[in-house]
Amino acid sequence: MSKRTLQIAQIVPITEAEGPGTRFAIWMQGCPLRCSGCCNPEMLKFEGGKTTPVEELIKQILDNAKDNVYLEGITLLGGEPFSHARGLDQVAKAVQEHGLTVMAFTGFLLEDLREREDSYIDRLIRHTDILVDGPYDRERPDSTRRWIGSANQRVHFLSNRYAEADSHWERKDTLEIRLQGNQLTVNGFPAKNAVGVWKRPKVSHQE
Repeated sequence: MSKRTLQIAQIVPITEAEGPGTRFAIWMQGCPLRCSGCCNPEMLKFEGGKTTPVEELIKQILDNAKDNVYLEGITLLGGEPFSHARGLDQVAKAVQEHGLTVMAFTGFLLEDLREREDSYIDRLIRHTDILVDGPYDRERPDSTRRWIGSANQRVHFLSNRYAEADSHWERKDTLEIRLQGNQLTVNGFPAKNAVGVWKRPKVSHQE
């Protein structure tokens, strides 16, 4: 059993704003890039977040899938997920083996990731169904493609689970606002055409 750990900045176990269908969203703590206008600047430092064993994260996802039969997959955000490929590769492989899909966002280009010849990065790519790549460019906001921050970013369909023609991509972006106790959390895509949704779910927290 792996003893590897990951630095998790935030988890939203049930969301419809971070990819196709209902998803388990994971934000990683730490990113080497410094994109101007980054929407998660508090997640840039590699220090911080919650140290979480890989096996514990996998169990949390699969337990969530048992409780929520509509869970379609996980979404990896950041921070920079591919700076945490050593560990996330195991997570992605495990959830795919249980029928879930994997969507990941990266500030790097797919070609550059592959050129690194890093076995952990290669495995994470292999077990990713949808990859959105490219650095966020605040001067080129994209309000036409769902879940895409700027016009330079690309969407790669790396498996046959999804396609550009899927109806998911035709809907408007969504913001989710959750109030649990005294804690307010917001996730989603703050585009001009986003639809806001207030939720007080039974299962929702910010790590």
